[in-house]
Amino acid sequence: MSENKSSVLSFQGSNFMRQRIVLAILTGKTIVISNIRSQDVEPGLREYEVNLLRLVDKLTNGTWLEVSQTGTRLRLTPGSLLMGATLVHECCKLRAIGYYLEVILALAPFFKKPLDITLKGVTNNEKDPSVDAFKSGGLSILRQFIVIDPGIKLDIIKRGMEPEGGGEVHFVCPVLKLKPIQKTDIGKVKRIRGNVFSLRVSPAFSNRLIDSAKGECLKFLPDVFLTADHLKGEKAGKSPGFGCCLTAETTTGVVYTSDCVSLPPPAPRLLPEDLGREAAWRLFDEISIGGIVDSNFQSLACLYTTFSHKDVSQIKMGPLTPYTIEYRRHIKQFTGLMYKLEPFVNEDEELKEGINKVLITGVGIGYQKAL
Repeated sequence: MSENKSSVLSFQGSNFMRQRIVLAILTGKTIVISNIRSQDVEPGLREYEVNLLRLVDKLTNGTWLEVSQTGTRLRLTPGSLLMGATLVHECCKLRAIGYYLEVILALAPFFKKPLDITLKGVTNNEKDPSVDAFKSGGLSILRQFIVIDPGIKLDIIKRGMEPEGGGEVHFVCPVLKLKPIQKTDIGKVKRIRGNVFSLRVSPAFSNRLIDSAKGECLKFLPDVFLTADHLKGEKAGKSPGFGCCLTAETTTGVVYTSDCVSLPPPAPRLLPEDLGREAAWRLFDEISIGGIVDSNFQSLACLYTTFSHKDVSQIKMGPLTPYTIEYRRHIKQFTGLMYKLEPFVNEDEELKEGINKVLITGVGIGYQKAL
């Protein structure tokens, strides 16, 4: 890489910590984050953030981490992405495995050797995208940026709900090489699929949820198929709950996802019928937003286009989420790369309710893997 590893970037506050860590590792730049919740009653890093730093230390070789005594200041000097070993990591139960999968999926294409990791913890909650969403939506984006899929796998071994977790996920990623893409054709939604699960509760919950979600989806198109996954024993985790992940696939291979799960006590639990309808409506929202990627994974697409070959990439997205906008700002700060953003409207489309699609055009930096 051409970046100067001795350079240091300074940030304030705890927001967007995952973005800063990922970009620091890929660019080789040291980062210093200060005033981390310094005004809070409980200042400093949270338990799940410390857990994430431990995961980063496992994934890299030579990373140096310094945390102040109060936890309000962090200095990270990144190492290299080598791997080749099999890892097991126990995730913090305050966040779902999806919180950690975002970092892993962002770094996965840039490892020198294959990545094989098992994550344990909470598989489904309301804060983070579920492992089902990453399996269908996240991996579909990654596959668009590689020539041939050499065998990327994300298997859900066990499920686990809040607060006790007990879930287990196995992720395997061979050595990959990213390519620039030019994709603006969203296509038309051709089918909806879904996985409904119930853990340590009556199997009738799954059936009621399926009837409700399917009833809403059938108003949209006829090709709808939802499966029930009623797990028992160790595979059902340590806490009761139920939920679903719906996916819609277009004629051009674009995948949209939506999650909905029951909340742990003391929060009031939704009826399975209400939860099914909510999941369907969230999926309809994603479809209406449009773009070639699900809004939960816009940031991954931006990252892959930035670190691909030195060639032109052009992708169409729906309205950029605040998280993606901040990601683009961080990318400019770490790499100096700016992309052209312009409104995109087809001749047969009308601007409705402010839902405007964005055409993103730019050239990758030509990232070179560590030797």
